[in-house]
Amino acid sequence: MTNTDHTIRAGLVGVTGYTGMELARLLAGHPHIRLTTATSRTEAGCRLGELYPFLEHLPGCDVVLIEPDPDAIAAQCDVAFLAVPHGTAAEMGKALLERGVKTVDLSADFRLHDAGTYAAWYAPHPCPELLPEAVYGLPELNMQALRAARLVANPGCYPTSVILGLAAALKNNLIKTDSVIIDSKSGTTGAGRKAVVPSLFCEVSDTFRAYGVGGKHRHTPEIEQELSALAGTPMTVSFTPHLVPMNRGILSTIYASLAVDTDTDAVHQLYADFWKDAPTPWIRVLPAGKLPETRNVRGSMFCDMSVVVDKRTKRLIVVSVIDNICRGASGQAVANANLLFGLPVAEGLMAAPLLP
Repeated sequence: MTNTDHTIRAGLVGVTGYTGMELARLLAGHPHIRLTTATSRTEAGCRLGELYPFLEHLPGCDVVLIEPDPDAIAAQCDVAFLAVPHGTAAEMGKALLERGVKTVDLSADFRLHDAGTYAAWYAPHPCPELLPEAVYGLPELNMQALRAARLVANPGCYPTSVILGLAAALKNNLIKTDSVIIDSKSGTTGAGRKAVVPSLFCEVSDTFRAYGVGGKHRHTPEIEQELSALAGTPMTVSFTPHLVPMNRGILSTIYASLAVDTDTDAVHQLYADFWKDAPTPWIRVLPAGKLPETRNVRGSMFCDMSVVVDKRTKRLIVVSVIDNICRGASGQAVANANLLFGLPVAEGLMAAPLLP
């Protein structure tokens, strides 16, 4: 049922991190979804406008933060966004679903279909019985299932850039599935808002470092799960993330050996044709010869991508960029909430990127 005739009440569980902050910003400008409650253990009793002065005089600024209590949240919400760590999110999600609240989880708790895989990368899953019904929240690929869902697993930021970047190649059998190498760079907001030494200004400014090297990053099984579904065969990838000294953005450079003899012009046309009738307006295949930059998607839902065929090595190179907080987390969560309630997927999410 479409809900454009009345306001959808939203709860934000965990408002003090960057994803919670971004959700509050986006919901302040949404025409049909209104923030009615927000939680924080450390800031309970504070007005949202006090916590975030940039939101003062905007819708939701007078919400007073409460402790994360499922009964209190359910009494005021039709949908809840879970912007809390893994483990905590699953338990809160189960409690809210039992109370009839549709839920969009921004943690990793419902992204992996297999409880054993989740346990290997995180911990024993607290609510494995919910895994079969969680819908992976990538609107371009799962829109119909999302419209019928009540529990959404919001994708990770790195996986969003990679899956969108490779979808056309995999669906068209363009590459060898055992050859994928992913080199991704993220702004420092991807490391979270906690006051920890590696995230201090002097630790990230004027330097550039890799982390999670050797298949150790927790987004690896999520990437492999979703790419395998697209390819129709199990895939193992090499994925290395990097931290760069900027606030927002992800740039993923993806390398794969070609399975067919082709050139850049043909692959560019294939990508353009694949995405021209996409169910969202956010995929921008750049003109041949142009490469994407993170500044051109900052604060937006757009995913810009370009493709190049290296004839010498017979490899396809895909460059894909997104904003890690908006498209890679909070904006995507709002898009999924739109679908849960029969709204257009892009409702409230078509602001132009922030430049400079």
